Amino acid sequence: MALYLRNWTFRSNSTSPSHLQILCSNSIHFINRSFATAVEKSELETACSSSSFTFSSDGVVEDGKKTQKDESIYVKQPNFSSRDSSSVTMPMSFMTGSIVGKRFYNQVTTRKADDDNGWTVMLDYRTLRSPSKRPLKLPTLSLAKAIAAEWEYQLNDGIRPFTMPLMKLACTALERVPLTRVKIIEHLLKKFHQDLVFCRAPGDSDLTRGVLERQVEKIDPLLNWVESEFGFKPVVYSSFFGGKQEDGLVNAVESLLKKTSDCELAALDAMAAAAHSLVIPIGIFQGRLQIEDAIELIRLEEDLQVDRWGLVEGGHDVDIADLKVQISSAAVFLGLSRRF
Repeated sequence: MALYLRNWTFRSNSTSPSHLQILCSNSIHFINRSFATAVEKSELETACSSSSFTFSSDGVVEDGKKTQKDESIYVKQPNFSSRDSSSVTMPMSFMTGSIVGKRFYNQVTTRKADDDNGWTVMLDYRTLRSPSKRPLKLPTLSLAKAIAAEWEYQLNDGIRPFTMPLMKLACTALERVPLTRVKIIEHLLKKFHQDLVFCRAPGDSDLTRGVLERQVEKIDPLLNWVESEFGFKPVVYSSFFGGKQEDGLVNAVESLLKKTSDCELAALDAMAAAAHSLVIPIGIFQGRLQIEDAIELIRLEEDLQVDRWGLVEGGHDVDIADLKVQISSAAVFLGLSRRF
């Protein structure tokens, strides 16, 4: 718009009034058309901004002339063609900080699944269900109580999905992992060669002074454990384009991933995405690393830079908090989902 005004000012010095009138008319038409397009785009984005999960409190199922009231809570994909005033739509992202709807239940409890295979969460007298309308069956009572606690601590003014990481992982394990297990493993193995713990800082650069020594001190014990656990020594590199691990090590890691349960694979995938590493989540999975140790390894290089140049408030501190939530919630989900 500013460019157009400057161009208009230039032309006004050498253009007749009739030409100015034409220019103004065209500009007004262009602005109106752009504004209408923007409004349409905004309405479309508003309609599509909600996704993934819808919580319905009093759905009614029609069967011919009969109507049968559904006493369950469904977590389902929203239908943009029609909006139900009795449902609350949960955003796709659980970490946006948005508040969705209002709390529509009073009491949260757990109970044994109807087939005695797992545990479910109850919102009042309604069973919490998955996006495909199956009961959200959890493998252990501990995990069911933890997810129930996430629902219990929601405030009356609205449901905050970003405060329910265990619920997110449970839906992922129940709905996404069984359908895309092969692709998840393939993606993890594809990124395995560029794992964070395999990359070494160059020792002759002043910008990375002290990083290599800290990597040798902190990461080498983990790499030694990988060699003893899988029988192959990892290859470390300092090239920007990464390196390639031995096929034997890759096959051993692949065999481990294929033996995991859906909940375990969902937790490993979530931690790998947050850590930019598969070795660190495997270390947590096998009991080699604690949560604090894992976070220290993930942030090793960045923490050295913070010590040297200082912490940026609203930047580094937020990243640290977000990383702790992602790694801790996935590690807790991993532990609670296991049957001992």
